[in-house]
Amino acid sequence: MSMIYCVEDDEGIRELILYALKSAGFQAEGFENASAFFRRLKTAVPSMVLLDIMLPDKDGIEVLKEIRHDEHTEKLPVIMITAKGTESDKVKGLDSGADDYVTKPFGVVELISRIKAVLRRSPQENDDVIDYKDIVLNNSKRSVCVSGREITVTYKEFELLRYLLMHRGTVVTRERLLDKIWGYHFEGESRTLDVHMGNLRHKLGEKGKCIETIRNVGYRI
Repeated sequence: MSMIYCVEDDEGIRELILYALKSAGFQAEGFENASAFFRRLKTAVPSMVLLDIMLPDKDGIEVLKEIRHDEHTEKLPVIMITAKGTESDKVKGLDSGADDYVTKPFGVVELISRIKAVLRRSPQENDDVIDYKDIVLNNSKRSVCVSGREITVTYKEFELLRYLLMHRGTVVTRERLLDKIWGYHFEGESRTLDVHMGNLRHKLGEKGKCIETIRNVGYRI
């Protein structure tokens, strides 16, 4: 499910957009200023950003430029939403790297349609960031955050968590995990998997309970 961040200082408009996004089947988070948005961006990169130009602490065009100059977010789809509707404003936004431009007042149906259109043509992989019950795995950054706090995991632990999250809701057999994480020719004992899973659960803290052991079969998130 795509996560969309809405950066809009007007609370009424922000809440309207968030309600429309969630009603359309998206996950969504709202931010009233650029500072709050960038703090969240450090823990999880969304599938798209809806960005207002008139923000209280930083101009939206400058926010867009920062997004485009960061290797982790340079391909992140951004739709500008603003009361500025002149031709020059639109050109400035698009030239700065915006994928689309919506002028207030706008229709909710049109906004959702534009969001879906941009996501369809976006080259980014939405599975690059997986956000599940306050566990945020960022594949490009090779990072894992639990309830906003980054934890240190090994390469194998990261791959185990990523594979389980990508197949959440289904039981993944021990044989499949050993094949995918350790390789087809892995000749070690399956106890290796149990040790790594135990360490991963411990590092996840309370969220480690999300990993369920299916007796004699495998694991499931």
